[in-house]
Amino acid sequence: MEAGSCSAVGVGNGDVGSQRDRGLVPERLQRREQERQLEVERRKQKRQDQEVEGETSDFFAAAFARERAAVEELLEGGESSERLEEAAARLQGLQKLLNDSVLFLAAYDLRQGQEALARLQAALGERRQELQPKKRFAFKSRRKDAAPAAEVNTAAGAPAAKGSRASPPPVKEEGGFGSSYVCGFSNVESQVLEKRAEELHQRDVLLTGLSNCTIKLYGNPNTLRLTKARRCTVLCGPVSTSVFLEDCSECVLAVACQQLRVHTTRDTRVFLQVTSRAIVEDCSGIQFAPYTWSYPGIDEHFEGSGLDRSKNNWKDVDDFNWLSRDEASPNWSILPEEERMVQWD
Repeated sequence: MEAGSCSAVGVGNGDVGSQRDRGLVPERLQRREQERQLEVERRKQKRQDQEVEGETSDFFAAAFARERAAVEELLEGGESSERLEEAAARLQGLQKLLNDSVLFLAAYDLRQGQEALARLQAALGERRQELQPKKRFAFKSRRKDAAPAAEVNTAAGAPAAKGSRASPPPVKEEGGFGSSYVCGFSNVESQVLEKRAEELHQRDVLLTGLSNCTIKLYGNPNTLRLTKARRCTVLCGPVSTSVFLEDCSECVLAVACQQLRVHTTRDTRVFLQVTSRAIVEDCSGIQFAPYTWSYPGIDEHFEGSGLDRSKNNWKDVDDFNWLSRDEASPNWSILPEEERMVQWD
């Protein structure tokens, strides 16, 4: 009797276990079905994202090509200042289009866009100078006849006493970022160099061949190029479009701009405000920090530049020599906060 009871109990427990196992099967199947559905949704979303990105890239390419052609047409027929100002306005719109598209553009497409903008900006500078031949001729005549100007020109070609101030005449350089620049400094050593707002407003600035100099640009240039500089400090107000560094070493740059490109430069600190992503190429030892330079009138210059002060991508940098997304580039870094305290004056 007891054995029968035990047997009955054993059978009863077995039935309960089987029922429990059978109850678990639908749960497992349900979990698997949920996981399958989630995977299907993930793949679907990925395809949709790729389609959107492709459509966005196609839209950018079409819009960029259309605006670029319009700017080129205005520059080709730019026989009046009105056409050139329209070209400049459309060029700024083209720059904004590129800035707003940085997040989804491939590195190659971004680079092509940057180079196209640089060429258009250089062409705009050339056309502006072509409309002012008389002014440029009169300036050369004053240099020839006036003794003070000759002294400045002599000083520009030879080392000067440290701490002295000089304003060499505008320089001209063939090729590169543009064939001519309306103002700048060239081949100066150990001087403090300055230009004011009236000299800089919407002009292209070239600084080349400088050594152990401090350069202060109190105003709103259109573009800025610093090349072949050694141990220099360059402080610049808001630049409406592009800043380009090439073949520089052991320099400090403080600048606000739409785009920054640094090429073949080493051991340089950049205090930056930029609305797009900065680009470095063939560089080493570049350090970035937020833009902190200020001077009386800078707020007005920011308004005139068209830069969005609330948008600063100073630490978003693309290194064209470092394609890995999983590892940080060894060619640039963020300047530690304790090293950002700089006395500009």
